[in-house]
Amino acid sequence: MILAEKIAYLRKQREWSQEELADQLDISRQSVSKWESGASIPELDKIIGMSHIFDVSTDFLLKDEYDIQALSEGAREPEKIEGVTSSDPEQEDGGCRHARSISLEEAGIYLRTVRQTAGQIAAGVLICILSPICLLVMGGWSEYGPVDISENMASGLGISILLVMVAVAVVLFVLNGMRLEPYEYLEKEEVRLQYGVSGIVEKQKAEYTKTYQRSMALGVIICILSVLPLMIAIGLNVAEIWQVYCVGILLFIVSGGVFLLVWAGSIWDSYRKLLQEGEFSADEKRRRRRMGPLAGAYWCLVVAIYLTVSFRNDSFDTSWYIWPVAALLFVVLLGIFRAATQARDGK
Repeated sequence: MILAEKIAYLRKQREWSQEELADQLDISRQSVSKWESGASIPELDKIIGMSHIFDVSTDFLLKDEYDIQALSEGAREPEKIEGVTSSDPEQEDGGCRHARSISLEEAGIYLRTVRQTAGQIAAGVLICILSPICLLVMGGWSEYGPVDISENMASGLGISILLVMVAVAVVLFVLNGMRLEPYEYLEKEEVRLQYGVSGIVEKQKAEYTKTYQRSMALGVIICILSVLPLMIAIGLNVAEIWQVYCVGILLFIVSGGVFLLVWAGSIWDSYRKLLQEGEFSADEKRRRRRMGPLAGAYWCLVVAIYLTVSFRNDSFDTSWYIWPVAALLFVVLLGIFRAATQARDGK
């Protein structure tokens, strides 16, 4: 019996209406109706909530091999139907026995945590981008007017406000980073979603796709158009103080675009990490583990070269060029390493 039928059966067994079940899950009646008709799949946290409300396991809700009729015979937990088995989880993951298993509860908590922290992390980035505006504007006032303020006062107040805003942003980064720290293994270790979890995550990702695409497109457009006020001000040859204001407006607009990019990207990546897609695939994780020691040795060598050249020639003011050259070379080496590993793994 599929999930939709189980939800309907368990609800009717308790003589609840769709609206009563919806009230307990804090959702609309239409959502329950769509679940029972098979038009949509509940999110992970709602499945976990129903397992508590109906006093059944999440395995029962997700796996087809459980006989729901056992409930009507007084059994607390449904019995499996003979001859019906779920897919082998090792086969679902290509037989990867050493992959870390992720349960429905763990996946649901992770996705909920990312949604709760994504906005706050994006807000921290927004605050960092906004932080120089006061310093910029006050500096303009001290030089061009119309507010009579000394250069020292403008610098002092502007830097103070900047530091306070950066401190608030750092607090947001640290607190939300601590909440996400238990899930850092998703970026490094190979994982395997337990039976039924992969399908639900893929469904939620598909439902979020339009929101992600719209947010990313809008964020990019906002960032591109942010320069318009400054370009118009320069073209009209307005007073210098208004050009300073336009730079502040530019930062304000950019902060909104970057907020959308960070917020939408964080949630999107949470689905990709669970499903091991793109740069979070099992192959990419293995390549990063292999590349890690080489990257560390490479950058240590770059630091040694920079210090040697700078001290020997007393050229700290010019030897900075080593860093961009080293960065470009690292990208090239990374591409060569990736191509080599792909060729080797493909054999």
